[in-house]
Amino acid sequence: MVAPDFWDNQEIAQTVVGQLKSLKSILEPLEACAAAVGDLDAMLEMAEEDDSFDAEAKAEVARLEAELDQLELKALLNGQHDACGALVSIHARDGGTDANDWAEMLLRMYSHWAAEHDYTVELIDRADNEEAGINSATFAVRGVMAYGYLKGESGMHRLVRISPFNSEGKRQTSFAAVDVSPEIPDSEEVEIDEEDVRIDTYRASGAGGQHVNKTDSAIRLTHLPTGVVVQCQNERSQHKNRAQAWKMLRSRIARIEEERREAEEAARYKTQAKVGFGSQIRNYFLHPDQRVKDARTGHYVGSFHAVMDGDIQGFLDAYLRWRVGQGDQEGK
Repeated sequence: MVAPDFWDNQEIAQTVVGQLKSLKSILEPLEACAAAVGDLDAMLEMAEEDDSFDAEAKAEVARLEAELDQLELKALLNGQHDACGALVSIHARDGGTDANDWAEMLLRMYSHWAAEHDYTVELIDRADNEEAGINSATFAVRGVMAYGYLKGESGMHRLVRISPFNSEGKRQTSFAAVDVSPEIPDSEEVEIDEEDVRIDTYRASGAGGQHVNKTDSAIRLTHLPTGVVVQCQNERSQHKNRAQAWKMLRSRIARIEEERREAEEAARYKTQAKVGFGSQIRNYFLHPDQRVKDARTGHYVGSFHAVMDGDIQGFLDAYLRWRVGQGDQEGK
């Protein structure tokens, strides 16, 4: 990083900086923990001679156990692309206007979580619904182990509430699909035959007036062998949208390849139907009571609004532990 030409290529430089932050996030707490354990030995010896040190020693043991628990969690972030940024797509599914509103609520939820954990968010594509909410949105989350933490969010998210869009005040069930892929740097090769990709251009939608493009600047790419579709309309330039769409496609294909390799290596995804893009992974309730429960891990939060304000780290941590447990069960 001290090389004079380090910043000549901004993207490669940012990738290296991200790798350094990821390594430091594990090594620095590990070194601090090791030093604290040495200090604890001395504290325990003092406690044996003087009872007044008992409370301090017990408190230090509890603190170190919590630190070790967090280090064990971080050690689970060892996938090939876990240190990458995350490309998150949200799509409204069944539920009409309520589903569009629900999709936008999830977009805000992830944005709040990212802000609270010092991640940066870049909106790549957003398609608003005419009545309320969004039809879909794609955004990048960048920071230490962003993909490693968020990859378990792929799946169907179900909301049950009294519909604000129903004059009769009936209960409504809405669905939104979340898909998470690693943001692959340009320096990493992903094999895609351009002949397998259909390219469509269309006019970008917007809020109206001067914000609506008068040219077909939006880009949609369809990877015919896998059926993967990505689109980008956030930039005014078709060239920039095209470059971003190709980056998104490379990331989606890289994730598919990652899952295939994992399945071949350890048969750990025999239960993949439970964690796939189309499967229901989490239930959010505003009626008859307020709660959120993960269908895979059983992790539960008794405050719907806290979760909507970004309190989802417990779900992310629980998924990491659950995934290891699934692998252990498959190995027996």
